[in-house]
Amino acid sequence: MTIEDVGTAESGSSVVSIDCSDGPPAVVLTYDDGPQPGGTDAVLGALADTGATATFFVLLSRVRRHESLFHDVLAAGHEVALHGPDHRRLTELDPKDVAVRTRAAKEELEDRAGRAVRWFRPPYGSQSAASWRAAADAGLTTVLWSVECTDWLDVPHESRLANIRAMDGPGAVVLLHDGFANVIDGVDDGPAPTFDRGDLTRSVVEVCAAKGFGCTSLSHALATASLVEDIRFDEFS
Repeated sequence: MTIEDVGTAESGSSVVSIDCSDGPPAVVLTYDDGPQPGGTDAVLGALADTGATATFFVLLSRVRRHESLFHDVLAAGHEVALHGPDHRRLTELDPKDVAVRTRAAKEELEDRAGRAVRWFRPPYGSQSAASWRAAADAGLTTVLWSVECTDWLDVPHESRLANIRAMDGPGAVVLLHDGFANVIDGVDDGPAPTFDRGDLTRSVVEVCAAKGFGCTSLSHALATASLVEDIRFDEFS
């Protein structure tokens, strides 16, 4: 599927990876929960140093507080996408409220970015058929992931890289974080892990480069690749 086909996928389908068999081998870097000082700026520095691009799934609760950092992401040539007005789990909210808040959040983010917003990732990757439909009705395509780096936990650096090292081919959508959601974002997930998110980004790009994979944003990848989708809902939704 090409970028022009977005929105015509089977009901419930979410992007989980890309098919780059007809183009250069690549993985998609995605960052959630920012912008956050100390995290986003470190990631931006690492991406600049390595020549990689990424898609940032931002929280409006953070964009409103750190608007300058948000515009730094755009100015550096990266893509912004919607993670939500805050980080509350959508499957625990009234479906009618989810529809209203998702559409309003997309409109606000587009106003702040001065450009169209195409992608959406539900907080925690948690979605129901109703929340998926709310995003689709707002003109958003849901993006989940195929590889994660457990960077929301305090674990050894090499543990965060284990799934990256285990990749046996290109095409992954990699879940990373440039921030950590907390009470500002309507949740309490405990203390934030303490590590350098820029160092992790550099390591991820280095491991991918050793495998022959470029690291890019989702929209940049679709210049030569196509979307791979799957239907994924919470079991209890």
